[in-house]
Amino acid sequence: MTKVVKFPAASATAPAPIAMTSDGVPDFDALIRALQHTSGSVLNPASIDDRPLYGQTLSIANCALDMRFGTFRAYIFQDIIDKHYIIALAHGDIVHPKNPLYTRLHSSCVTSETLRGCDCDCVQQLEGALEVIAKKGNGIVFYLMQEGRGVGYVGKARDRMLVQASLDQLSTFQAYASMGLKKDHRNYDNISQICYLLGITAPFIVLTNNPDKVDALKSQGVPIAGTEALEFEPSPFNLAYLTSKAAGGHILKRPSETSVKRALPPEPVIPFKPHVLPEARRFIYSASYFLPMKPVDNDILLTEAQFKELFQKKSIDRYMAGPKPLVLGYQLIRENRFFVKIDTDSITAFKKENPTDPIVDLLTTPYWFRVHVYYDVVTSQEFVVLTHGTPRIYDIPVVRVHSESLFNRFPLRTVENRDKMKMSVKHIVSYGVGAMLLLYNDGRGAGFGAYATDRMMSESGQVLSSDEAYRKLGVGYDSRDYDASMLLLRHHIPNEKIQMIMNSPASLVKKSEYAAALNAHKIDVDKWIFLDDHALSE
Repeated sequence: MTKVVKFPAASATAPAPIAMTSDGVPDFDALIRALQHTSGSVLNPASIDDRPLYGQTLSIANCALDMRFGTFRAYIFQDIIDKHYIIALAHGDIVHPKNPLYTRLHSSCVTSETLRGCDCDCVQQLEGALEVIAKKGNGIVFYLMQEGRGVGYVGKARDRMLVQASLDQLSTFQAYASMGLKKDHRNYDNISQICYLLGITAPFIVLTNNPDKVDALKSQGVPIAGTEALEFEPSPFNLAYLTSKAAGGHILKRPSETSVKRALPPEPVIPFKPHVLPEARRFIYSASYFLPMKPVDNDILLTEAQFKELFQKKSIDRYMAGPKPLVLGYQLIRENRFFVKIDTDSITAFKKENPTDPIVDLLTTPYWFRVHVYYDVVTSQEFVVLTHGTPRIYDIPVVRVHSESLFNRFPLRTVENRDKMKMSVKHIVSYGVGAMLLLYNDGRGAGFGAYATDRMMSESGQVLSSDEAYRKLGVGYDSRDYDASMLLLRHHIPNEKIQMIMNSPASLVKKSEYAAALNAHKIDVDKWIFLDDHALSE
């Protein structure tokens, strides 16, 4: 026989009584039921206020994401030990599928997924996996915040700096070893815990080229039905990296079969030891290297010399002629440079019959930005500054402080934030000199957890606006550290005047801290460039 003992309530809602044995000992199974959510509780919550936790994996929020390939549902989790987020992107029935679930474990890559870098194949693998899953009808991508194979962006950037300094003679894994790093620091323990919280028991078909990921899942007891490779044609900028991965055990055939030639950075890269910025000692300057960035709107940037060399034997007008022109137009921009707008499909088809024609090189002509990576000892965050060109005394550099949203790393159907990133890049490249500081500041600096909770509350009708959601969260309108941003920008923009890119006049009015930081650091805005034309007309 058992009796019931009531404990004092800690809130307005009293906990359920705990059953006791006849000997006055609490029923252990009942205690566990009171403490622990059951398997599948994320999909079937007992209350809208439930936040299931299993192991070190906490469920924070979920919301729908409309992607180019269809509607996915994002389930956001956080590791309560090291605090990183995991996003499970689910499509279709993941609990009772008729067949094995197509699955990918995907590690974050800010350079390709946010900054449009083309020196790896990460964004191709991410989008390729999402497309496969959408076509199959169900599946799940586990998006893991494990930059640089788990070493973080500081380690990854120092690898890139060393590899570029060696003219690609050092591999990524040799660079890691020289810095005292293993070839892979990633951890996949959260996956089995997420499967428990979502109620997933079906076997996986893993979309990967990396046998280590399959072994990691098997070691957690996750059933594996098979694997399928995701491989894409190398580019001049990622060939060395993919060759390193193939040598490191990844199942990749194309790096050894391709006729693509490696491309080197436009200038020498000189490695350096991490050191503090004297004027802002909270920041440790950790790495600097070149990032080849995909052109915006297929507008290829050429210097005057490059333009003349390319079209000296065959006039540009000839490439613009015919029913399927290769070149759609060109424009002279500042400092006698040119934007040449190409039709990528036409040139790709043309390349098959004319592989040596110099026009085909425009398919792999990037915008070159230099990446500067800092470690902040105050917040333990990484700060990234991209610079383009070298400021001269008469230049007025174009500057953007860009807050990244994690969801915009995915191929969403509506990509407003990503479009603003692209427009900012275009403004900087058009002028020829400028900088962009990237802030990992979802939720206006309140963090991705706050942003995802806002999305969930809005979607479920708990709030009518983000402002209302933030009030319920107990978060102010803007928590971004603009002072730190200006400290770093001041280091890279020595000129007294700049052209500052903002979303709209309204956003500038709301961000009083932004204007205060500009004034405090004596940054004179000669011109405001507003991206939101609609806001200008209001």
